[in-house]
Amino acid sequence: MQRIVILGTSGSGKTTLARELARRLSLPHIELDALHWEPNWTQAPRPIFRGRVAQAVAQDRWVLDGNYRSASDIVWPRADTIVWLDYSMSVVFTRVFIRTMQRCWTGQELWSGNRERFWTQFFTVNDSIFAWVITSWRRHRRDYPKALRVYAVRGTRIIRLRTPSQTQRWLAGVFDQSMPQVSNAQETVALMS
Repeated sequence: MQRIVILGTSGSGKTTLARELARRLSLPHIELDALHWEPNWTQAPRPIFRGRVAQAVAQDRWVLDGNYRSASDIVWPRADTIVWLDYSMSVVFTRVFIRTMQRCWTGQELWSGNRERFWTQFFTVNDSIFAWVITSWRRHRRDYPKALRVYAVRGTRIIRLRTPSQTQRWLAGVFDQSMPQVSNAQETVALMS
C-alpha cells in the first residue's frame, strides 16, 4: 500500500484513519478539504482545486482522505488501495453532531481559517452539515458499489469497512502479516455486493 484513498460520509473518521495510516506507514497525508476550502467557506474554483489535487497525488506515495467527485478521476486511478468507511447513518450522524458541537464550542480553526458556526450548522438548510450527511450518505450507498467495482476489476484493492470496530481490526491487521487482507478482484467484488 503506497497510494491509499479513504472514502466515507462526513463523520465516518476518514481524516483520523488517514492520519493514522500515514503516520504508521510513513506516508504523506493529503486532506482534500484543505485543498478545496478557501477563506470564508469559499470553494476553490474547480480548475484550481483539480490542479492542487493533481499536484498532490503526483507523488509516488500518499494517504488521501475525501470524497470529492470533481477530483475522483484524478485520484482513484492513481490509488493502489481504496478504503470505504461505510458506516450506518446512526454512527455518522452521532459523530458529526458531537464533532460539530465541539468545534462550535471551541472555535476550532479548520481549513483556511474557517470555523463551524452554531447557527449555520444547526439551523440553515443549505449550509447544514447535518443535511449534507443525510444526502451524501444516501448517494455514497447508491453510487460507490458500482464505481468501486470498476476499480476492483482493474486491480485496485478495495476495502469496505462497515463498523468502527471492523476498521480498528483492519488497521491492526495492516501491520500484522498473519491477518488476511483483501488482495484480489474476486474478493473485492464480493465485498462490494
